[in-house]
Amino acid sequence: MNLYRSARAVAGASGEHAIDWQAATEAAKASTDPGSISLEPGEREAYADDARDARDGVGAVAGFEFELPNTIEIQNRHHWIDANVETFERVMAPIESHTGVFPGVARTINTGTMGVLLAFLGRNVLGQYDPLLLADTPAEDHALYFVRPNILNAAEMLDVDYDRFRRWIAFHEVTHAAEFAAAPWLSTHLENRMQDGIDTLAEGSFDRGAFRDLDAAMTVVEGYAELLMDHAFDDEYEDLRRKLDARRQGRGPLQQLFRRLLGLGLKRRQYERGKAFFEHVASARGLEAAGAVWKHPDNLPTHDELDAPGVWLQRVDP
Repeated sequence: MNLYRSARAVAGASGEHAIDWQAATEAAKASTDPGSISLEPGEREAYADDARDARDGVGAVAGFEFELPNTIEIQNRHHWIDANVETFERVMAPIESHTGVFPGVARTINTGTMGVLLAFLGRNVLGQYDPLLLADTPAEDHALYFVRPNILNAAEMLDVDYDRFRRWIAFHEVTHAAEFAAAPWLSTHLENRMQDGIDTLAEGSFDRGAFRDLDAAMTVVEGYAELLMDHAFDDEYEDLRRKLDARRQGRGPLQQLFRRLLGLGLKRRQYERGKAFFEHVASARGLEAAGAVWKHPDNLPTHDELDAPGVWLQRVDP
C-alpha cells in the first residue's frame, strides 16, 4: 500500500467531469494490497470444478440447463477494481457533468470518495457475477469473478475450511448466472430502473418509484439465489452463513459506515426478505412455482407483495 501515492492521485484529479476515474482507480489501487493469486497446485482446476458443479447442481434444482459465462477469472483486489471501474463510470455518467460552483474542489472530493469506496469494495468482495449492466452485451459475455485473496482471508478469519468456503461462494455466484439465463429480459429491466433513478438524480430530483422498483427486483434476484443455493449446495453451509453474518455485524465503526454508504446493509436485508418470500412460495407450491418470477417482467412481485407472498401467488397463479 502507498497512501502517499493514493493522496497524490486524488489531489491531481483533473478533467471536465465530476470524477476523474483514472485518478480514482489509481488512488484505490495505491491504498489496497493487491493480494496474491499464486495458486496452489490444483487450485485453478478446483475453482473450475466448483463452477461446473454449481452449474449442474443449480440447474438440476431450478429445472433448466444454462451455461456459465465465457469469462471466469480468479482475481486479486487490483484486478477486481480494474474490472469494475468501467461499470461504475457508465452508471455515474448522467451526473458526471454536474460539478457545481467550484468544479475543481468538487472533482477532488468526488474522486477521493470514489477511490475510497472502490478500495473498500476491492478489499471485501469475495465473488461476483457481473451482468455488465448498462452495457449492450449478451449473457454469454457476462463475467464471473473470484477474488482469491479475499476468499482466502475470509476463510482464515472465519476459521472455516478454505475449499468448502470457496465452493460455497461459487454456488452463490452461479445462481445469479442461472437467473439471468432464465430471464433474458432481466438485464434490461434492471438497467432501465437504474437509469430512470440516476437520470432524475442528475436533474436534481429523486424518483422514489424507480428506486423502489429496483430494490424490489434486486430483492427477488438475491432471494431466489439464496433459495437455489440452499437446495443445490452439496455440503453443510449453516455454519458458513452464521459466521459470515457475525463477521459483518462485528466490523468496526468505520467499516460499518462504509457498508451503510454502499448499501451493503440493504443488500443483507434483500437476501433475508427475498429468501423469506421464496421459502413461502416454495413451501406452498414447490420450487417450480418460485421460478415463475422469471417468465415475464410482470411476474416480478411488487414491493408490497414481497411481504405478502400469498397475494403474489393469487395474482400470478404459477
